[in-house]
Amino acid sequence: MNRSILSRKEFIRNSAWALAGATLIPGMLFADEREEHAGLNSLNVNNTGKSFTLKNVRLETGFDYEDGDVVATKTGIFSVEIANGKIKKVSTGQPHADAIDVKGMLMLPSFRDMHIHLDKTFYGDKWQAVRRRTGGVKGMIALEQEILPEMLKNSTYKAEKLIELLQSKGTSFARSHVNIEPTSKLDSLRHLQKALDNKKKGFGAELVAFPQHGVFYTNTAPYLKEAAQAGVDFIGGVDPFTVDGAIEKTMDFTIQLALDHHKGIDIHLHETGESGLKTVEYLISKVNENPVLKGKTYLSHCFVLGKLDQAKQEEMAEKLGAAQIGINSTIPFGGLIMPIPMLMKHQVKVMTGNDSIVDHWNTFGTGSVLYKANMAAQLYGHNTEFGLSRMLGLATAGPLPLDDKGQQQWPKAGDAADFVLVDASCSAEAVSRLSPVKSLIYQGTVVF
Repeated sequence: MNRSILSRKEFIRNSAWALAGATLIPGMLFADEREEHAGLNSLNVNNTGKSFTLKNVRLETGFDYEDGDVVATKTGIFSVEIANGKIKKVSTGQPHADAIDVKGMLMLPSFRDMHIHLDKTFYGDKWQAVRRRTGGVKGMIALEQEILPEMLKNSTYKAEKLIELLQSKGTSFARSHVNIEPTSKLDSLRHLQKALDNKKKGFGAELVAFPQHGVFYTNTAPYLKEAAQAGVDFIGGVDPFTVDGAIEKTMDFTIQLALDHHKGIDIHLHETGESGLKTVEYLISKVNENPVLKGKTYLSHCFVLGKLDQAKQEEMAEKLGAAQIGINSTIPFGGLIMPIPMLMKHQVKVMTGNDSIVDHWNTFGTGSVLYKANMAAQLYGHNTEFGLSRMLGLATAGPLPLDDKGQQQWPKAGDAADFVLVDASCSAEAVSRLSPVKSLIYQGTVVF
């Protein structure tokens, strides 16, 4: 047979592989290829602890410099052995015959969405745009009191669909705030916990007990105390002055509840005036009084930082860094630009998330934290090879293949097998071009 003329079977096969970009989709094999790729069919979310090897994996190995500046990222082709949910070995040698060929795809740490509300969403249900708001935050509280009972009827299903969206964007872990208030009581929490249990083989999460309707504005305190013993990881809060009318009373309750139950703290702070600054300063002082909270305390949004003059921003960034209080930002733009580079300079842990995705607060969430990293790179002018590569840390919530000096630090034997395969030559390109995520592996199983 003339090999220059492809048979229909060969054409279909080659087209499928080209379209998939060698994506690891369990079961996507032709009959005569199944033996060659025998390990692939067994890699699905119902089989944990499997051992397999990936070959032709692209990994970053260092930086190229010109006149002291990073101008390119070096990469190499490796084999990566996976066993029992961890990376067992990374090598340049030829693997065994049944290794899965990923054909030069770039391997990066999987992404983490560190501020999202999985428990209340329209995603997976009929489309609804945001309606005109009245009455500020308290007007939205009244709206939630009206609509939450209906939303709760299928909230487990919608949470699962939202998790699947995140997985398709390369996210394997989320910190989700979950409503705790007199309307839904602990039902939002229980429904979300069920969804997470259903998805536990392909997705991880930590939960924040979130008093969306205020701690004292509505009688939420008893439910927060109950939630603190019901599997949450953080005690949350929202605008203590605007909602509850008292910074110290609300903050003292939140901090003490976290201390009593050995939880972290993650507080929504949208206030941009004097009350916002006082809340930040009060939290810093309380964390310094209780060092056990250092590294476990976060402010979500913290928009007041974007309204301060540069000298005050620098002062607050230094104090936040010293107290080890992190900032979770959705990377706002337009009239409010957060001082994220300054925060990072003072070793403040900055993480990002999608926050709302198609709900009564917002409809613009994409589900991609790589997109958030791209936005940050554009906002702050990080358009160099080095700057773009550092912005990847916003998508991964920390881990980067190379440290600031270009030394390879990921992946290594013993690391969790949580990673994505991306159609890109390096992390800088992935951030800049929003390169497609072809596969997501979580704890050694192919999720997407």
